[in-house]
Amino acid sequence: MSRALFEIQPIARFGGVNTTIRRPKEIACFSYDEERRFSLGDASIAYYYPPALPADLNVGFDTFQKLDDSADEHLDALLDTVMAMEKETGKKCETDVITWRGMMTKILTAPFDMMNGFEMNATCFQFPSPNRFIEENNAYKNRQKQVQKNQRMPPGMASQELMMYWGYKFEALSVLRKPWDETPRAEIEARQDQVVNNSAQYCSVVKTGMGHVRMVLGGEVDAVWDCKPSRKEDPIHWVELKTSAEIRNDRDMVKYERKLLKFWAQSFLLGVPKIIVGFRDQHGIVHRLEELETASIPGKVKKVGRASWDGNICINFAAAFLDWLKQVVQGEGVWRIRKLERSHVIEVVKMEESGHGDLLSSSFKSWRESMAETVHESQDAGH
Repeated sequence: MSRALFEIQPIARFGGVNTTIRRPKEIACFSYDEERRFSLGDASIAYYYPPALPADLNVGFDTFQKLDDSADEHLDALLDTVMAMEKETGKKCETDVITWRGMMTKILTAPFDMMNGFEMNATCFQFPSPNRFIEENNAYKNRQKQVQKNQRMPPGMASQELMMYWGYKFEALSVLRKPWDETPRAEIEARQDQVVNNSAQYCSVVKTGMGHVRMVLGGEVDAVWDCKPSRKEDPIHWVELKTSAEIRNDRDMVKYERKLLKFWAQSFLLGVPKIIVGFRDQHGIVHRLEELETASIPGKVKKVGRASWDGNICINFAAAFLDWLKQVVQGEGVWRIRKLERSHVIEVVKMEESGHGDLLSSSFKSWRESMAETVHESQDAGH
């Protein structure tokens, strides 16, 4: 069982030079409806419209229709979307890494997130220009969720379940299913009484890159600020919706700054330019909103905050790690990418010598193999 290690520390070696970044550009999208049915396209897109304040995020907790995400969905929806795009264009999506935005968030924030661990699976498919596919290790994810669920909260604090609901409730209160000028006033005002269902999602698939590594990332986007432009070249004014506890003292500020690292990373990776934060009290009542420009967050943390993290180091680190990973994950097999909690090392272990585990659906493999055959046939015909 081959094993390779990537040292996170000392992070100072990732300072200095700015890594080249390819601005994320949406190349496709897909949706899940309220019954978790998949479809290509933007059926589940939502439009931002500010909530009425104060907003009670506890309302409807007893009727919450919560998605059971314990089953392993692998990369299926993302691969189905890439496959549909390739069938439409007749071209292979040339990239180095295909993964969920969530996996890249964990990698990007690793230099400043020592407390948390992660486990991912990776495989490499199709020469001569291989793609690496990375997914979350589902068993690890479910174990972590159980640990979180069993966590005893201090007296007077809301449960983990309720606090998670607050986030979904805030989203429900902040979006419309159609642009505001097409939405009746009664519908806008009835958002407080709407049953919250977190199965419906709009997922953006973007092409991006850091340093020498090209990536295709898929991730959920909460809402669009105005409307999606008809021209594909135009930037999309996405909005990420977040809640955070009111900042009452220095300790709260430190916690918020740590949160900002994740807020920034998630939005930066998909090219989401704006984050709306609903600041809530300890009882789950939102009293104020704040708009953050994603691009300005690292600078604010450096200049105004405690400088507890550095976006430039994150980007340089992620680029270096992915470049290294490309050399490690080669040929057939399945690798486990693992960072233990409080660890300064990312470990990559080859778990299976052949095949691709369950990372790749049979339909995707068949499609890529048929594409490769077509290329070979056309090359042979040319000789």
